[in-house]
Amino acid sequence: MNVADPKIHPLAPEHIPSYVVQADGSDFLFNFMIVFTVGMILLIGVAYFTLHSVPEKMAHESNHPQFQLVGILALLALFTHNGLFWVAAILVAGFQIPDLAAPLRSIADAIRSLRPVPPPEKSVDIEPADVPETSTQES
Repeated sequence: MNVADPKIHPLAPEHIPSYVVQADGSDFLFNFMIVFTVGMILLIGVAYFTLHSVPEKMAHESNHPQFQLVGILALLALFTHNGLFWVAAILVAGFQIPDLAAPLRSIADAIRSLRPVPPPEKSVDIEPADVPETSTQES
């Protein structure tokens, strides 16, 4: 294509960029943006669900006693889009709630071990010959 060619306008460029719609109607930029947008929606969705499952994974890995509470808080955060539930789930999953009854149980076990053990009672063996027979016959 020569610029001096009488069929081409003198101000037309010699090279047309690829993002300009072609004469056959194919639009490279439109097709690229469709693929890019669908890919980004999927990527953001996966990242969103992965982020919301972090507290549950933390509680599961540490075998947390409040695992179900963490799961419920994470689901509430997912469905309500309320970040407070997610922060609460992270805090519950990250910190073990102290067992306040454990020291009391150990004290009770220690006191129970100090009590005197009563001597076992002697059992009297009764032989079958010593047992009086009861008559079930009616006279």
